[in-house]
Amino acid sequence: MKKRPGISRRIFLKTGVKSATGFFVAGACGGRVFAQEGRLSEIGGTAQTRYGSVRGRLKNGVYQFFGIPYGASTGGKNRFMPPREHAIWRGVRDCFQYGNRALMQPGRGEPASVVRALNPQGEQSEDCLNLNVYTGGLDSRARPVMVWLHGGGFSAGSANYLLYEGTNLAKKEDVVVVGVNHRLNVHGFLSLADMGGEKWAQSTNLGMQDQVAALRWVRDNIENFGGDPGRVTIFGQSGGGDKTTTLMAMPSAQGLFHRAIAQSGTRLRGILASDANLAAERFLRKLEINKNQLDRLQRMPVQSIQDAYYSEPGIQDLGSGPVIDGIIIPRHPWDPTAPSHSANVPLMMGSTETENGWIGPPPYDLSDDDLLDRLMSRLTGGDVDSGRMLLELYKRRHPNKRNQMLWLTAESDNTRRWNAQTLGRLKYEQGTAPSFLYFFDWHSPVHNNRMGAYHTLDIPFVLYNLDVGASMTGAAQSRYQLGHVMSAAWAAFARTGNPNHSDMPTWPAFDPDDYPTMIFGEEVSVMEDPNREERLALMDLK
Repeated sequence: MKKRPGISRRIFLKTGVKSATGFFVAGACGGRVFAQEGRLSEIGGTAQTRYGSVRGRLKNGVYQFFGIPYGASTGGKNRFMPPREHAIWRGVRDCFQYGNRALMQPGRGEPASVVRALNPQGEQSEDCLNLNVYTGGLDSRARPVMVWLHGGGFSAGSANYLLYEGTNLAKKEDVVVVGVNHRLNVHGFLSLADMGGEKWAQSTNLGMQDQVAALRWVRDNIENFGGDPGRVTIFGQSGGGDKTTTLMAMPSAQGLFHRAIAQSGTRLRGILASDANLAAERFLRKLEINKNQLDRLQRMPVQSIQDAYYSEPGIQDLGSGPVIDGIIIPRHPWDPTAPSHSANVPLMMGSTETENGWIGPPPYDLSDDDLLDRLMSRLTGGDVDSGRMLLELYKRRHPNKRNQMLWLTAESDNTRRWNAQTLGRLKYEQGTAPSFLYFFDWHSPVHNNRMGAYHTLDIPFVLYNLDVGASMTGAAQSRYQLGHVMSAAWAAFARTGNPNHSDMPTWPAFDPDDYPTMIFGEEVSVMEDPNREERLALMDLK
């Protein structure tokens, strides 16, 4: 493992880093600012969309438009159908409040309370095809556009989390940020295309089709919001990374985006159509509907569909994600090779050090016996010798980590970090556009340092929402410096397809010989293959 020159937190504090826009990092957001707090905003400007005019708010020099429709309601005759055009409206539509979020399980929340606190909930509805836009100007400056795809897998979440607000990133880096709501779970991923005849031939992968419709809206309208439709970046964390990497494999999305960023989320393979069809048949039986009666799905109360979907016993592969239907998603997105439809799209991908530290939060520590048991039961298939080998390896490689952090690190190495590295390798083998690998190891002080660098913790740094996200990050002034470096790198990538900027070390493109990895943490530096020994040991077990 070779380490390249880096920038330490101490250097950040000494130099007082400033972004290219002149937006000071240290103390940039003096007080906690929450989305949609009317006292901090005023009526903003008006922009034209293909469906009609919309009026937003102005806060901190950024125009905010919440809940702009990009498609019609997906209820009634549009239920389980591909997204339809919205009707044209007259006059000006006020977009001052978040739109409806998709239907999902009542009370569904994040496993980490520090993240759950940033979920404003809001109305659920089949009329959920809406998006939020944040821009520094309704002019012709042709800013890079960054389309955020929310987390929550394919079953939960929304673009309306306070943590996802794009105001600070739009202001700091002069980009346009767009957050997308779309259908989820059974409403977005029930597969009926093979059983209902011509009417239902496109009734699969509806949640992904919604996202393509949102990207078409961006292409057709974003110039009126100061954005450049020729420089669109899709990015997201966890389920948002899954959606990003799935869109890269969809023919209908080709040309609608020009860069992609996957944070702690990768969709290498989809659900086989045969498995999705079997799940759909079992679901129809729950609803007491025959395959030749699919029209009844559009007439029944939506609550009946909800109740059946969430009732026990659950149905494997039902509404759980993208289906390999042969047309909308022709093949597994990243298996065995990178998708050809996005061959020219640069990619950035990465993971956090202790991803599942957000579940719980976890116990502060584990005994050696408990750590060995977890390594054996979850990573080695019960093989005692392999479990002891991993235990000795992680203790030797990380002598200052307590056992709980060793477990979380090993688990991350084997899952989300492995997948991010796989994306880099496959993109490199494709040989057309570069990719850039990162590793986030900044530890949060919350919950008595029990969570480490946990899943979702990179989001407030990327979107520069460090005040809103203080429940996740703590309140130390020093976090602004890391937030500056990361948000500037994401914006630089959106501008040019290359994340390098003057306030961090040179970030090389990925190559499989030395796995160059940008480390974002107490120190920002580039390391070559930072978990090489662990990666190779885990590879031998797969």
